[in-house]
Amino acid sequence: MGTVIATTTSDATSPRDRAFAGAVAGDWFVLHTKSRQEKILAADLSAMDIPHFLPLARQYRQYGGRRVTIEEPLFPGYLFLRGTRDHAFAADRTKRVARIIPVSDQKRLEWELSNLHRALGSDCPFAPYPYLRKGVRVEVASGPLMGLQGVIEDRSGRANRLILQVDMLGSAVSLEVDGALLEPID
Repeated sequence: MGTVIATTTSDATSPRDRAFAGAVAGDWFVLHTKSRQEKILAADLSAMDIPHFLPLARQYRQYGGRRVTIEEPLFPGYLFLRGTRDHAFAADRTKRVARIIPVSDQKRLEWELSNLHRALGSDCPFAPYPYLRKGVRVEVASGPLMGLQGVIEDRSGRANRLILQVDMLGSAVSLEVDGALLEPID
């Protein structure tokens, strides 16, 4: 994948950063976008002066011997809007939104997004990490165990205890795998 560096604008007057200003009223809404519409929707919301947050990651890729910098959403398919229901419906009218997801725990989302916003502003490198929890079925994405599938038993530090089951025998074995190598299976 290459180096990932988080990005955000430093202009506090942009709708993207105003979403975290103390004076902004309104609730958070999660907008599930249509495929590859996150940046275009963010531009539309900026034009409408609607506060929003689209966390982006700058990635360096190789294409035919050239090193190219691209910015991709940290959460593909999602954008965070802060405002009223009318703002959310205005975003929906752009025809770029698949679904508006209301947020039941506003304080928690505010805390999580403000932490992410602060981390993005620091320009420190980081790596996106799959959300893994006990009981989730996963597959090893790379390395000598690539293709191996199992269930997460426990998370301790960076390593995850992965359970490999043989249901027919009523038996299982476990091993520890770096969480960065695991991808959730739908």
